[in-house]
Amino acid sequence: MQNRITKPTKLLDDEGNLIEPGYATSLLYEYNRNEIGANPWRIKEWDYYLIYNQDFAIALTVADNSYMGMVSASVIDFKKPTEKTVSPMFWAPFGKTNLPHTSKTGDTKYRNKRANFEFVNFEGKRKLRAEIKNFDDDKDFVCEFELFDEPAESMVIATPFDKPKHFYLNQKIVGFRASGFAQVGSENINFDKNNTFAILDWGRGVWTYKNTWYWSSAVGEIDGNIFGFNLGYGFGDTSKATENMLFYNGTAHKLEDIQFIIPTKDGEPDFMGEWKFVSKNGRFNATFTPIIDRHSNTNALVLGSDQHQVFGRFNGTAILDDGKVIKLNDFLGFAEKVVNKW
Repeated sequence: MQNRITKPTKLLDDEGNLIEPGYATSLLYEYNRNEIGANPWRIKEWDYYLIYNQDFAIALTVADNSYMGMVSASVIDFKKPTEKTVSPMFWAPFGKTNLPHTSKTGDTKYRNKRANFEFVNFEGKRKLRAEIKNFDDDKDFVCEFELFDEPAESMVIATPFDKPKHFYLNQKIVGFRASGFAQVGSENINFDKNNTFAILDWGRGVWTYKNTWYWSSAVGEIDGNIFGFNLGYGFGDTSKATENMLFYNGTAHKLEDIQFIIPTKDGEPDFMGEWKFVSKNGRFNATFTPIIDRHSNTNALVLGSDQHQVFGRFNGTAILDDGKVIKLNDFLGFAEKVVNKW
């Protein structure tokens, strides 16, 4: 039985343990970094935005993982297809990045000699700006976006781990409208408000050392309506809630379990083969045909992260709470598998 939170709820008790695991359709959990009871080295906080249309995507991240921080920008071209990601790191911020305690208000900012990132909440809109010097050889990267028409409902989940004082609070907002530009050197990419959407992954928590997650999301127009989804699993105790939701014109429709079936080749995952997505109750069933794998594999002594974020097209069906069937025809989105030792 999934536990839905319907009123503002304190996230942690006096010892730093999650009080009530569950899900919500807005950020009702009250997060305060100062109330965390675990080792401060384990705290991880991030804001991740994906802005995309049918031709290009830009991904932007600011993360404070206590012993290390990171800003990151990706430029993905679906037509060629190609991708370029640059992720300058900085050491031992331990919360000094001052990421907001809520996604509703506050600004996320980081600046050093190479990079300058600003995610600003402004009169119901979000202004994103990022700069990285020498992004592609001697070519600098800069982008500016405005996100607007935030959907009324989102996916919020509070998940405990099987270790005291470890938890993950996550909000996925699927379906902003967006407009703006990205520039690498003299090459400029424009994003028109009529065909550009955005997704926010807002995460705060205390993570265990080794874990794996699966995540998939997409948003776009179908028959003049805005449809999107968020699917995921792989870590923590999800007996009280999953993060699987459909979104139709800003309204959330809750799903139960979803399985990502990644094909194999020679005994290894074939991330560029055709995936399958299967739901326990038949409300989401789709194939996923990859376009490009944004893969990175980082190893530094006892730390490591092997990430496959695969962009591609979904074909299948999704069923809303009222039984309405949404047909997915080459619906552009992504699916990923990430293995961390962090």
